[in-house]
Amino acid sequence: MNESHTGDLLVEPSAKYWMGTDNVGRDILSRVIFGARISVIIGLAASTIATILNLIIGIVSGYIGGKLDLILQRAVDTLMCFPSLILLMVFMSIIGPGIWQIIIVLGIVWGIVASRVIRSAVIGIKQDEYIAAAVAIGCSHTRIFIRHILPNIMAPTIILFSIRLPQVILTEAALSFLGYGIPPPFPSWGGMLSGSGRNYMFQAPWMAIWPGMALAIVVYGVNMFGDAVRDLLDPRLRGGVGSYGVSNIFNSREKSE
Repeated sequence: MNESHTGDLLVEPSAKYWMGTDNVGRDILSRVIFGARISVIIGLAASTIATILNLIIGIVSGYIGGKLDLILQRAVDTLMCFPSLILLMVFMSIIGPGIWQIIIVLGIVWGIVASRVIRSAVIGIKQDEYIAAAVAIGCSHTRIFIRHILPNIMAPTIILFSIRLPQVILTEAALSFLGYGIPPPFPSWGGMLSGSGRNYMFQAPWMAIWPGMALAIVVYGVNMFGDAVRDLLDPRLRGGVGSYGVSNIFNSREKSE
């Protein structure tokens, strides 16, 4: 599918090659499709690892509190002081480029940095009366985590996962563009924009246009999906104005009449 055809170099989009060919005769369409599989795998895997770390750090830090919370949050503050892209480039230069390497690095970094969202949710839930009642009747911390805290923070966790997914895809594309992501010959949208795509963008603009459009469409679609999930999980945001907004509109109309 990615074989080189020396007679079809830099062919513009046509009926034979819908998105044209690159400087070595490879079909752009097949590479964009294959790059979509890599981006989705990296996005889902890294977001899953990051979400698991968010839950572990956020629940432990928010529920236990005290000195442990202080130590963990200062470690998170230290990591947040560095620009995320520079930090990721340093880690990738140490362990080397690759699919599993970038999944692990993105999962760990995003998992540590975004743990404050879960921590804030846990702190708010910990002060509720049912948590105090569970402690009073002798429930273990593990039971409180699993039966009381975890179900009540699933909504922000799912929203955080859906928001992080396009960020991971964009970050992977940026790292691949800079040469720290997916190594050749594996096609990555960021890698296609770099190298030959950047060198031949004036002679063959389709080499940069199609990977960029694919990246923009996927990120936009995942963001729209994340907004829909947020609207479904939060009744106040359902339908754009939410259930409270709709009832307030009807109440205000009745009062005015």
